[in-house]
Amino acid sequence: MNTREILKKLADGKCSVEEAENALKIEPFEELGYAKVDYHREVRTGVPEIIYCEGKTAAQIAGIIKNMTKHGAECIFGTRCDKEKYEEIQKICPDMEYDEVSRIISRGKLSDPLNKGTVLVICAGTSDLPVAREAALTAKFLGNEVKEVYDVGVAGIHRLLSQMDVISQANVIIAVAGMEGALASVVGGLTDKPVIAVPTSVGYGAGFGGVAALLAMLNSCASGISVVNIDNGFGAGYMAHSINCLSGKRNA
Repeated sequence: MNTREILKKLADGKCSVEEAENALKIEPFEELGYAKVDYHREVRTGVPEIIYCEGKTAAQIAGIIKNMTKHGAECIFGTRCDKEKYEEIQKICPDMEYDEVSRIISRGKLSDPLNKGTVLVICAGTSDLPVAREAALTAKFLGNEVKEVYDVGVAGIHRLLSQMDVISQANVIIAVAGMEGALASVVGGLTDKPVIAVPTSVGYGAGFGGVAALLAMLNSCASGISVVNIDNGFGAGYMAHSINCLSGKRNA
């Protein structure tokens, strides 16, 4: 329960002052020894804590999930989880789903998009899909309508231009590309919407693991482009959500 829910239960007479006080004491975070699960984050930022799975053991991830479930979390989301860890987690949490391309685990989904605008995720090549899917699934989980257009890199620019109707309808655009990272500049020159550029580590030796794409995107001559870190699909999806929130909620 978050603060609002606790106070509402108290106002409705569904819990005592002592019960509300105890709930508020443990609400900010809970100490698990290897993690401090932050239950106050949604109150502060509007987004619940999301699990970064890389570097954590399957037992640690499962422990965090069990603790979140104990606190009433219906929707749970984790990034960078390999398949072996997921298979171990699923033994404890059988309703946990897995997207193998993006390496995202999730439980529960929002029934309808919350925000009015659409987030469009565009990626240059199939090799960029893991990062693009991470961005798309993050934005979906946070309550946005998401459209995806893949394999439209500048090597065959007619493929991108054939998607102009989708591009023009988007509220926020995420452009994912490796190699020389040119896709973000081209998209930025085709739209008046904010573009979030995501460099990927895809490319040959002189790409330096995504550094070439990162620098190209940072030096883009197209206006209206912001850049996140290499392979940071999650950060792009989160930022797109933050921008899209400004368009208002569907039930507003």
